[in-house]
Amino acid sequence: MLTVKGSDGGEACSTSTKIVVGRGRRVSINILPDDVLLDIFDHYMPQRYPYYHHKLTVEAWHKLVHVCQRWRYLVFDSPRRLNLQLLCTNETPVTNMLHIWPALPIIIAIYTGYPLSANGVGVTNIISALQQHNRVWSIDLRNVPNSLFKEFATMQGPFPALTNLDLLSYDENVPVLPDSFLGGSAPRLQVLRLLGIPFPGLPKLLLSTHDLVTLRLDRIPPSGYISPDAMVTCLSTLTSLEKLELRFRTPRSQADRASRRPPPLTLVALPALTSLQFTGDSEYLEDIMFPIEAPLLSSIDVKFFYQLIFDTPRLRHFISRTAISMAANKAYIWREPDFVQFQLGSLNSIYTKEGSVRLWISCQPLDSQISSLAQVCSASFPPLPTLESLNIHMKPNHNLELVVDWQDNMEDTQWLDLLRPFTSVKNLALSRSSVALIAPALQELSGERVTEVLPSLENLHLQESLPSGPVKEAIGKFTAARQLSGCPITVLHDYQV
Repeated sequence: MLTVKGSDGGEACSTSTKIVVGRGRRVSINILPDDVLLDIFDHYMPQRYPYYHHKLTVEAWHKLVHVCQRWRYLVFDSPRRLNLQLLCTNETPVTNMLHIWPALPIIIAIYTGYPLSANGVGVTNIISALQQHNRVWSIDLRNVPNSLFKEFATMQGPFPALTNLDLLSYDENVPVLPDSFLGGSAPRLQVLRLLGIPFPGLPKLLLSTHDLVTLRLDRIPPSGYISPDAMVTCLSTLTSLEKLELRFRTPRSQADRASRRPPPLTLVALPALTSLQFTGDSEYLEDIMFPIEAPLLSSIDVKFFYQLIFDTPRLRHFISRTAISMAANKAYIWREPDFVQFQLGSLNSIYTKEGSVRLWISCQPLDSQISSLAQVCSASFPPLPTLESLNIHMKPNHNLELVVDWQDNMEDTQWLDLLRPFTSVKNLALSRSSVALIAPALQELSGERVTEVLPSLENLHLQESLPSGPVKEAIGKFTAARQLSGCPITVLHDYQV
């Protein structure tokens, strides 16, 4: 290990550093050839993790070049190997820095959680850095004033070296980025994240970008709406895309639904896609995902806005082509006061995003949640012959006494409709609150109807012993009916929420 001092007194590498060789003999590090020194410098530089290493990297090579002239020349002769960058922030004297240092790649970033003032040194610094079009490698602007966005948007020149773009704003009146943004071309872009930024001309930019790995469009405002047709067209060129996130701030208009087109006949291959996250309405997701073929897709996280009717056959067709649905053996239904969630995956992935489909519906009250989820499970998922376990947890609003109020607003058929798609489930696990809601519906299954729902059920797992009263009586009637039908079930008190 080398402990070295720079001209500022901090840790760096020093020409007076000695290396122990042979029998304790010490020699100067200066005897090492350039290639060996570069290996040492390479190990000394921070690991190259996205977004968080920039400051550490700059501080590291600053110390190296202040040791001696030889090291200075050696570092600047190897900018790519050592990943040399200039970091421009709202506190950086950009003009002076650009005059002092060589023409290295520029990282523009605002690390503070506080917004920049509309007029000030910080904005001037950022604009000065943005004007270096050909050298800007990464832009990360968060919570910046609209005045800066407007000036940034008017820059007509392309950014040919740009590989990373992050723009974030929570301002409801943030200006719309024009089609000419970034000169309409970003050939080297690999990561693109826009949060709250309206950019309806994005498809044009994406058509010039063939190396994109991550595309995240979050809190898309109505002014930034992109039609499904335009989105599919630009996605068709992103063969390196691994992560896709599309989150709308509000549902689409009725006019957009009325103009919905038939699905395309040609499939779009996204061979590298592994993760999909979406927030919006079901028709939009259907329209963009139906033609997509993504053999490596292992994580799907979808949140739907509430609508009265969910009819999603195109989504069903898409999910049926994923490896997740083919290998799924466990499902989980979780109810919160403001949403209901269905998760599908394997035994090892059910509590993680990897290898699973998670589908959320944002709505309340309980009867709307169960009705919506029953429609989505029936319409969006293909038959799941390998699915053996289903866990259901219904979290009360405040306390378990609310279960009684919930039951008054629910019909037994709604619960049976929710359970109907799970024909291969052998193990049904119910939490303390959900068993009080579902048991009355199960007791309605008798005679010829007893195996109409959950025909493969073998074990009913409960969180705790059944209390005396209607719930215990309902479970008793259901188990007795299954026994008479020749399809007995075992009640186990071992469920853990």
